[in-house]
Amino acid sequence: MQRPLHPLFVSLLLASVYGSHSLGHQLDDGGEAPQWGQLKGKNLSQPVLPADFHRENTVTNDWIADGEEDEDYLDLEKVLGEDDDYIDIVDAAPPTDPAASAASALLLFPGKSRIQRLNVLNAQFAFDLYRALKEQASASDNVFLAPVGISVAMGMISLGLRGRTHEQVHAALHFTDFVNASSKYELATVHNLFRKLTHRLFRRNFGYTLRSVNDLYVQQQFPVRDDFRTQVRQYYFAEVQVADFSDPAFISKTNHHISKLTKGLIRDALENIDPTTQMMVLNCIYFKGSWVNKFPVEMTHNHNFRLNEREVVKVPMMQTKGAFLVASDQELDCDILQLEYVGGISMLVVVPHKLSGMKALEAQLTPQVVERWQKSMTNRTREVLLPKFKLEKDYNLVEALRSAGVTALFDRNSNMTGISDQRVTIDLFKHRGTITVNEEGTQAAAVTTVGFMPLSTQARFSVDRPFLFLVYEQRTGCLLFMGRVANPAKS
Repeated sequence: MQRPLHPLFVSLLLASVYGSHSLGHQLDDGGEAPQWGQLKGKNLSQPVLPADFHRENTVTNDWIADGEEDEDYLDLEKVLGEDDDYIDIVDAAPPTDPAASAASALLLFPGKSRIQRLNVLNAQFAFDLYRALKEQASASDNVFLAPVGISVAMGMISLGLRGRTHEQVHAALHFTDFVNASSKYELATVHNLFRKLTHRLFRRNFGYTLRSVNDLYVQQQFPVRDDFRTQVRQYYFAEVQVADFSDPAFISKTNHHISKLTKGLIRDALENIDPTTQMMVLNCIYFKGSWVNKFPVEMTHNHNFRLNEREVVKVPMMQTKGAFLVASDQELDCDILQLEYVGGISMLVVVPHKLSGMKALEAQLTPQVVERWQKSMTNRTREVLLPKFKLEKDYNLVEALRSAGVTALFDRNSNMTGISDQRVTIDLFKHRGTITVNEEGTQAAAVTTVGFMPLSTQARFSVDRPFLFLVYEQRTGCLLFMGRVANPAKS
């Protein structure tokens, strides 16, 4: 009897802001507000939605017929009184700069909608952050993160940044590249698209559950600017909530809240809170889905997994047979398998040919490379062997974000005057996630084909060595989760 494999991913992100009672005179380079364009115009007159607008469980097993989904979303946006024309329009491609690097993600913009373009740059930031994070780990460590949650949290915080701090964060997140790509784009476009992405990903689910919640807590008596309150609610569905961080009851209540949102997969997320904390940003992501090609439980067996040239461990290896999209990248010396979830989400499993090839593969991972893989895949019937694994990771991302180019945000002279008149700084940027893949379920919380060949002669795709995985929502091109499994027997 076949039992469905339900992939489950959960991610939790916490950013804590500490402050003093005076603003001081050493802001980075002035507190001038960025030019918001639309943000100061009609968008703020849109209806402000309830904070729990996106939290309800909207799972359905009914797949909407082709051609109906776009109309469905358009109708929903009309109910909200919004103009949806900016999200799916394919704008003219930015002019080619002869001096631009061949690795520039902007080269992927032609033919992509606005939301897809933003997600290309979100993925670029995710790969930069991944490389910084894996440098802090050993080659034998597993890695797991939820890039979309980090980008959403950074987007929320950036609403209150000013001066050099704002410029640097937007450059590191590649928001600046996005705005400069078209005269039709401005800062408000980025936040509008995050609003649409949240609505599109986490409101309408087809055969899977994908939910995201943003919360923003502030210490009692901490003054938050009214326009910041309005904007985080408007674009990120986050309600500013007053809290007493010194009260143990707050930690208990918040941990219960997080456990409930993540279906019990993340417990005791907050163990203690610095008493000087003034503001806390919380982002939770929960995903549960089913494979299109299911793994029968009775086919799972112990199998060798090669950690390196000298070590081998026995791990439970799942097995199935079906039609799968695959490709072989001769340039990066790896094979790529796409595993489909019901409902338009997929996981790319990337396996280096050589046990020593992971480092080179990680160094060259870009949105262009991923798109090249996706465009070069061929569909073949084959046997697939995939190890069961469970990863649980807890990071303070401050140093990784610094390495990825975000330094001013964590400087004591950072300019966050768009959040509050009080001087504040960020000392903690916590990211905690878990993914479980087993028979009972998996839960968690550019066009060229040069250098590729179809795996037409390979009857088996065996993931028996360290590999990367990337989970994408296909319609928007959003990179939801990514990681490295160096040892499936470890978390």
